[in-house]
Amino acid sequence: MGSRTHVRPRGRGVRPPDLVRPEPQQVSRENGPVDTENLQPLLTPEGQALLAELREFAPEEELALATRLRREHPAELVSAAFGQARLRQRARAKFGADADLMYFTPNGVEQSTRRSVAEWRAQRFAELGVRRLADLCCGIGGDVLALARAGIQVLAVDKDPAACAATAANAAALGLSDLVEVRCADVAEVDATGYDAVFTDPARRTSRGRVFDPEAYAPPLSWAIEAGRRTPIGALKVAPGIPHEAVPADAEAEWVSDHGDVKEAVLWFGTKAAHPHRATLLPHGASLTGGDLPDPAAGPVGRYLYEPDGAVIRAHMVAEVAEQVGGRLIDPKIAYLTSDELVPTPYAHAFELTDVLPFNIKKLKALLRERGVGTVVIKKRGMAITPEELRRQLKPSGPNTVTVILSRTDNGPLMMLGQPV
Repeated sequence: MGSRTHVRPRGRGVRPPDLVRPEPQQVSRENGPVDTENLQPLLTPEGQALLAELREFAPEEELALATRLRREHPAELVSAAFGQARLRQRARAKFGADADLMYFTPNGVEQSTRRSVAEWRAQRFAELGVRRLADLCCGIGGDVLALARAGIQVLAVDKDPAACAATAANAAALGLSDLVEVRCADVAEVDATGYDAVFTDPARRTSRGRVFDPEAYAPPLSWAIEAGRRTPIGALKVAPGIPHEAVPADAEAEWVSDHGDVKEAVLWFGTKAAHPHRATLLPHGASLTGGDLPDPAAGPVGRYLYEPDGAVIRAHMVAEVAEQVGGRLIDPKIAYLTSDELVPTPYAHAFELTDVLPFNIKKLKALLRERGVGTVVIKKRGMAITPEELRRQLKPSGPNTVTVILSRTDNGPLMMLGQPV
């Protein structure tokens, strides 16, 4: 909400016919081919057969299965196949069925963009007229694949040879090689002249953990911003907790959530956006723009309570949702909205309230016992007690379900009971 701070929340089967070994020209340095030897054995028919056999193995089967397979195949190949199979299983949450065809590095599984988010971004690039794009810091190619599927010709750049090899193999596995060139290089040395767009995803982790200083990103945030400005369209992935004051004045800042979880923020350049902020909610793709409305007023709790999506809160656009639903804040510093009429919106979860009372654990416990409530969904803002701690004290028992919403207000802490609409 502009400069407002009060609502801040705290990369199957048997070898597919189009899966080929990456050729040197697919993965290349400026001065010669990259060694992709560590991946090559898995791309052979023998490696593919092993990966197919390990597709659904369970952890408790690993020892016996590995012992048998090592009698039939080279030990190094079996070890590599098990490692890749584990990574594929972990990657299914991000990539769905594609994960069983793809190749990953451990960092790639953790840091790659999930498919739903990458597809949304690729759609935006395509709608902005992008046909040729340089993906800097491509990792194992999560965004590369979505961009190529959107019909965009992609130059995929990363300085990690293992990541580059995985990107090339992933493009081949999914039949997208004709649209993807992979280059192993320092992104600072890549000339993106002639491309319609640049997308940069700087590394925000080191061996010591998460990096919080944007200038300690690799490459630094300031470099990535300038890279985004040098082509007609630019986009830069940043941490969703980026301070609003760190967003350049010429950027459109977009926060993206998937199934209610905020996944990332992106700074866009060249979009000619009418508003500075955007909140996008996946998987349905609702996208709210704004960021320039004044704070909504606070007032008494009405019949309905609205919990804005995390992307809306991060984007400081609670005021835009309040305007949609004709609502007000329940407290000037808490991102809960209320109204007397139900107005459906994709940008907030609505609850119909049955009780609004001063917070009192003994009273709450008695109410739940009286109503036979055994399942309690607890939400809270601005209060020190944790849902786990409260649930232990309530000891709910019974066939019914209720949502309990706790919030600090100017009139003291409240407990609100109701059901999702």
